[in-house]
Amino acid sequence: MSSAMSWLVILLAVINVVGVVWLLIVTAQKAPEDNDATATTGHAWDGDLVEYNKPLPRWWLWLFIGTVIFAIIYLVLYPGFGKYAGVLGWNQNSDHAAAVAVAEEKASTIMAQFDGKPLPALAADLKAQSIGRNVFANNCATCHGSDARGNPGFPNLADNDWIWGGAPENVLSSIVDGRTAVMPPLGAALGEQGVTDVTAYIRSLSGLSHDTRAAAAGGERYATLCIACHAADATGNPLLGAPNLADNIWLYGSDAATIAEGINYGRYGQMPAHGPIIGEQRARLVAAYVLHLSQQSGGASASAGGSR
Repeated sequence: MSSAMSWLVILLAVINVVGVVWLLIVTAQKAPEDNDATATTGHAWDGDLVEYNKPLPRWWLWLFIGTVIFAIIYLVLYPGFGKYAGVLGWNQNSDHAAAVAVAEEKASTIMAQFDGKPLPALAADLKAQSIGRNVFANNCATCHGSDARGNPGFPNLADNDWIWGGAPENVLSSIVDGRTAVMPPLGAALGEQGVTDVTAYIRSLSGLSHDTRAAAAGGERYATLCIACHAADATGNPLLGAPNLADNIWLYGSDAATIAEGINYGRYGQMPAHGPIIGEQRARLVAAYVLHLSQQSGGASASAGGSR
């Protein structure tokens, strides 16, 4: 907080306290005619609705005075007076840090039972799966969905198809360190017809409807520009994060317009590193949960390509 802002906060706090005290003094004044219970302020509404001129009841007055005293004590003990930290030195950051420390101490006791267990063993542990599912729901479901089946541009984690490899260490690395995938824009190199041809070729690999002549031409263009990343058989390369283009599993969609968009303008995907966010222990449990989902879909393998 800057000095100017600090002084502004102090000024506003003082004005509010002084204003309340002044208002209490004014409303506590007795009516001009002490013994006249019918004295009014002179205001009238609807012709006969008048306001009596009576002081604030004493019990009500002392209640408000108590709030003013409370406000002054609060401003002395706690921050609320600009940069003044308060006698107790309390702040929300330290309070939050203390609460987190208590929670982490409790969590570490629970997590300790999983220390040293390999990921395949954790993937078969029901308790590890349960905790991993909870961590996933709090940190990963926004992108990958509550059921881990992904969204357009966000991989399905509940199947057995992988972009970066499905080995346990690869899954854990993706969670802890994150991933950055780049599909360069090829529209300028291919031209409009070239994009159309390659789109037809890619759709043909998955058995989708396509123009046979365009697909044949697209295959030649694929062998020139795309083979280096996606391999000759289009099954991808997990070292580069290049997905399998021949398995009919799609990250962004399989319609011709979506495929052409990816070829033309490229794709840029980023999985943020969650190691600094959730820590190694929780990351291992999330990896175990994801591996469990993959096993349910048909067995854990280190497939080279696909939707992840």
